[in-house]
Amino acid sequence: MLNRRQALASLTAPLLAQSAARPNFVFVLVDDLRWDALGCTGLSWMKSPHIDRIAREGITFRNAFVTTPLCSPARASFLTGHYVHHHGVRGNSDNNALSHKLVTFPALLAKAGYDTAYVGKWHMGNDDSPRPGFRRWVSFKGQGVYNNPPLNIDGKQVATQGYMSDLLSDHAAAFLREKRSSPFCLYLAHKAIHGPFEPAERHKELYKTEPLPERPNRDYDRAGKTALTRPVQDIPKKAAPANRRHEDIARDQLRCMASVDDGVGKLFQALEETGQLDNTVFIFTSDNGYFWGEHGLGDKRWAYEESIRIPLLVRYPKLVRPGAKSDALALNIDIAPTCLHLAGVEVPKGMHGRSLKEPLRGNRRTWRTSFATEYFAERNYPRTPTWNAIRTARYKYIRYPELPNAAEMYDLQTDPYEKKNIAASPAVKATRDRLARELDRILTATA
Repeated sequence: MLNRRQALASLTAPLLAQSAARPNFVFVLVDDLRWDALGCTGLSWMKSPHIDRIAREGITFRNAFVTTPLCSPARASFLTGHYVHHHGVRGNSDNNALSHKLVTFPALLAKAGYDTAYVGKWHMGNDDSPRPGFRRWVSFKGQGVYNNPPLNIDGKQVATQGYMSDLLSDHAAAFLREKRSSPFCLYLAHKAIHGPFEPAERHKELYKTEPLPERPNRDYDRAGKTALTRPVQDIPKKAAPANRRHEDIARDQLRCMASVDDGVGKLFQALEETGQLDNTVFIFTSDNGYFWGEHGLGDKRWAYEESIRIPLLVRYPKLVRPGAKSDALALNIDIAPTCLHLAGVEVPKGMHGRSLKEPLRGNRRTWRTSFATEYFAERNYPRTPTWNAIRTARYKYIRYPELPNAAEMYDLQTDPYEKKNIAASPAVKATRDRLARELDRILTATA
């Protein structure tokens, strides 16, 4: 007959085994980081050793994208697993009330017994108060500031001294070091590398002479791109391009990344010291890309590759082969179902994203072959009209609902830099019509 201690052990053992089997999650989101601005994604002289470690010991998704290339909408899609036209966060305006109502994957994990923390930029409105589903909350109003930022820590306003990326990483690492009996989910969203592109003092002299990528779509004849070349009246001054060279912005963005990389190193150290590293799904990505002069553009918001394409790195040795590469079309809406799936938590019916578990294992046999991406025009940014687009492994087709006869289509196999619009070519009519039907199907199915 079992004594009391043995009986208690027999009851708790399955629970402890279940908890031990569930992975932790560390999700690191950078603001405005384009896919090729890391050492591990093509910028050979870039100093990002800790981020590169994620790729070296995990998997690099070489075809990762956002479904809307803009901060607030993309962040809501990461958290919810839904397209923007469904969750309703369509722009960087006042989404305070709506953002309190979003059903996020960390909140679902919290209901399943996870200890959860949100550290960093929320940026769905200017309200920095704690959102549902997070036991630990460290955030700030709107865009925040790089130096000595005021922070909202668990609902209290706190004055700080230091550089934003360092402060956020320190709070994140402290959360990882807390003693707990449950698995955890840390969501760390950096202000960096968003404007005004202010690197930490210790990094201001980096990258003065290193050669930046020179993509051939910076200076070319943009005839055939009606939306891009049309005249636009009364552009507000604050929406006009910043009076800085693209090269200067790029170098300061990369300098800002140095502090982000330092922070990733702190997270690795905390996970190693607590013995949690190999039971943690470590995800690193960005909320959208960024133009460094390609197509004559800066910022983001357009359907071209530099805007919609993002880095996506995942380390989880229980599932992922070190140094793996995947060409699967991965989306920001896939993060939520992936984390829920790996945690053994039911994925809500109707979530638009798909679990990346099979691509993480190297299996692409049943993966998507196309996806939709979209943008809704903002009053303060009239240069960029509303658009929706579909991308496959080979083609991209872009529609501008408010601009007749402005559609664009690119054969990415022969024109990877999207310089020649072939939408009006009779030779691709059948393919163009098929892409348009598939775009309509995706938008209707996800409404």
